[in-house]
Amino acid sequence: MAGKRVLVLGGNFGGLTAALAVRHELGRDVDVRVVSMSDEFVFNPSLIWLPFGKRRPSDLTFPLAATFEAHGVNFVKGEASAIDLTGKSVDTTAGNYSYDYLVIATGYRNNFSVVPGLGPNGNAYTITTMNDAIQAGEGWRKFLNHPGDIVIGASQGAGCFGAAYEYLFNVSHQLRKAGLKSRVKLTFLSSEPFLGHFGIGGLPHGESLLGMFLKKERITPIVNMSIDHVDEGRMVLGDGQALDFSYAMVVPPFVGQDFLKAMPELADDKGYVRVRDTYQSESYDDVYAVGIAAQVNVPWQTAVPVGVPKTGFPTERMAHVAARNIAAQIKGEPLVSHEAFGDMPAVCVMDAGNNGVIILADKALPPRGHGILIPGPQAHAMKLAFEKYFIWKARHGYVGLP
Repeated sequence: MAGKRVLVLGGNFGGLTAALAVRHELGRDVDVRVVSMSDEFVFNPSLIWLPFGKRRPSDLTFPLAATFEAHGVNFVKGEASAIDLTGKSVDTTAGNYSYDYLVIATGYRNNFSVVPGLGPNGNAYTITTMNDAIQAGEGWRKFLNHPGDIVIGASQGAGCFGAAYEYLFNVSHQLRKAGLKSRVKLTFLSSEPFLGHFGIGGLPHGESLLGMFLKKERITPIVNMSIDHVDEGRMVLGDGQALDFSYAMVVPPFVGQDFLKAMPELADDKGYVRVRDTYQSESYDDVYAVGIAAQVNVPWQTAVPVGVPKTGFPTERMAHVAARNIAAQIKGEPLVSHEAFGDMPAVCVMDAGNNGVIILADKALPPRGHGILIPGPQAHAMKLAFEKYFIWKARHGYVGLP
């Protein structure tokens, strides 16, 4: 066991969890190194609040080096550019690093190319990264000085529908606080085949519950719809319909990193690594992928393409499965940790400003035994508490806690 090298690419939810879980499984007899393009952890679920001034960037981040160093994990700030699968090494902007076991937790990039007019310096904001959320906040402050109609949505191919719904309801809440609710037409646009699909096939009564929420908030829904392009102040949909706006936020699809897209023996054309239920690569027993970097197959097709949500809770689950299996391999033991994405429990708290919905199901994807949505202000309180708990847990490296 001594001297084995575990290299982790990425330092956010998946990378931090995998690296520290391997260290906790094997102690100091194994060399664990993390290479991440960012030297900060970002608690992405709270980016929905940052544009409204309810959070600052410093509230949602902490430096990675101190956390890893406290647990005997080497940290390198750098970006991976190529993997030598035969020679078992990775080229990065900080140098070349060899491995015995590799964990790919490189997260996502926004795929703005699906809709002309999206993207940095485009005509609609998004909130999927820290910089995106900061820009969305700058736009929101301009909007408050010159209010008009708003469009919030998730484009074709998007998978992070929860963030779109959360931002929608937080916008509605902020409009009410600003005394603008009656003056603004608020439209929700989604590629989902129906309200509450969430990229996981929906849950019992979810469509009616979300419909009730939207009606209560006087929000006009448009579902099963693509976006053709976004001009300044106007969004043109796939059916030719045009929506004028003074402010728009659209969640785009995600894709993997370019260096993975260039490796067809490992990843698909989106840069997602093809994995087994052990989170090992389909082709390489010593290579793992977790979180958005892992390919997930879904049991349906929709008229307008939708993705699946792989962030947060499922990312942590994948990382723990991978860590247990790496530990077993290093010890020379059979791999006993198996959990397909679709079989993971679905656990989500959707915030709505001062209200929300708790989403629970026995499986992330159908067929399921049971699923439930629980609305109420307790969801907002739970999300606030979970933010503080998770950042504390991650900062201190307590990844074994629930």
